[in-house]
Amino acid sequence: MMMQRTAPEGTTLDAAALKDFVAEAFAREPMEGKRLLFIIPDSTRSMPGPAMFRAVCDALRNHAAAVDFLIALGTHPPMPEEAINRMLGLTPAEREGPYAGVNIYNHAWKDPEALTVIGEISEDEVEAISGGLMRQRVDVEINKRVLDYDMVCIIGPVFPHEVAGFSGGNKYFFPGVAGQAIIDLFHWLGALISNPVINGTKDTPVRQVIDRAASFVTCEKRAFCLDLTGRDCHGVYYGTPEEAWSACADAAATSHIRICPKPFKSVLAMAPAMYDEIWVAGKCMYKLEPVVADGGELIIYGPHIHEVSVTHGELIKRIGYHTRDYFLAQWDQFKDIPGGILAHSTHVRGIGTYEDGIEKPRVQVTLATSIPEAECHAINLGYRDPATIDPEQWRGREDEGLLLVENAGEVLFKLEANNPEPQPFTLPAR
Repeated sequence: MMMQRTAPEGTTLDAAALKDFVAEAFAREPMEGKRLLFIIPDSTRSMPGPAMFRAVCDALRNHAAAVDFLIALGTHPPMPEEAINRMLGLTPAEREGPYAGVNIYNHAWKDPEALTVIGEISEDEVEAISGGLMRQRVDVEINKRVLDYDMVCIIGPVFPHEVAGFSGGNKYFFPGVAGQAIIDLFHWLGALISNPVINGTKDTPVRQVIDRAASFVTCEKRAFCLDLTGRDCHGVYYGTPEEAWSACADAAATSHIRICPKPFKSVLAMAPAMYDEIWVAGKCMYKLEPVVADGGELIIYGPHIHEVSVTHGELIKRIGYHTRDYFLAQWDQFKDIPGGILAHSTHVRGIGTYEDGIEKPRVQVTLATSIPEAECHAINLGYRDPATIDPEQWRGREDEGLLLVENAGEVLFKLEANNPEPQPFTLPAR
């Protein structure tokens, strides 16, 4: 079943190569008369969206009974039609012309009417998977559109990831088109294990939760998993979500993990334009935390960023950014905060300790964005005026302990032989 195509070294797979691969993949399986749903990322992920959209639609034209797309927002804001067209390289005339029969839906994670429960993961199973870190049952809730199709096919990239180890595959179901409860559960599980331990690790407890939840999706499932740098595709893998993801994660472990010989005292992480709020620009910290020296500084540089989070900003401002241990030591104050919010907070702030009422993060995290200084300090992050920073002054100074990373957020930086052990901590009483 599994198919793959990789570009020769120094080259990439262009739109024509992707189109040929998609056509070949679908030619091997009966698609006549089937209703097909394709789950795709939103604009916060690098993706050759125009090439893949056209490849899929062209291959299935006059064969499938339905070809629709569902945008895996997770808990991101819905995309307006103009942004969807831009992401997929479509004009309004094309939407009303050759692609008029193709529906493109936003996932509605907060709308109970858009969701349905397809299963349950028990307390015992969560406890076993998490190694005793968590004990709670959870409903497996998903966008009910998934149940209306004969086959659901994921299309998306695979990168190192702070919660799951590597993104992609069944992660496009959970959290991509899931309800909040399952999202909160495994995000908090990832935070308990911590970003430096889990990021870039293929087999993780979080991935086990995701795959277990996906087992309740009983229709045919397929995936196109892509190994990408920006929109440049180095390889594409097709098969079940598990097998395509596994092969692509192995490739991403080579293409998207950079090993550094020593830590840096200061890192300037330049957030790309697709990260337009800290909710996603936090990936700059997630991918670079392992190579910041103890007591060093990570600067998230993005003058285009004006918001902490349009969707979650009020809750984040309420709790601020803190280490995992800060929350665990004061659990009664924070136990009602959604796990996804707590996880984001701890991942941005990084690892550290909380002893005798004093919090000691390992590194300083500073925002050089358009978020005002007072707001940065209020959420427990540092502030730099981005106008005072010239990224060119950082270039080529790695030997001095300064690291400049352009388009930060998708490549993981690690130290040589850096396999961090989980930090010990005390769970709050159940």
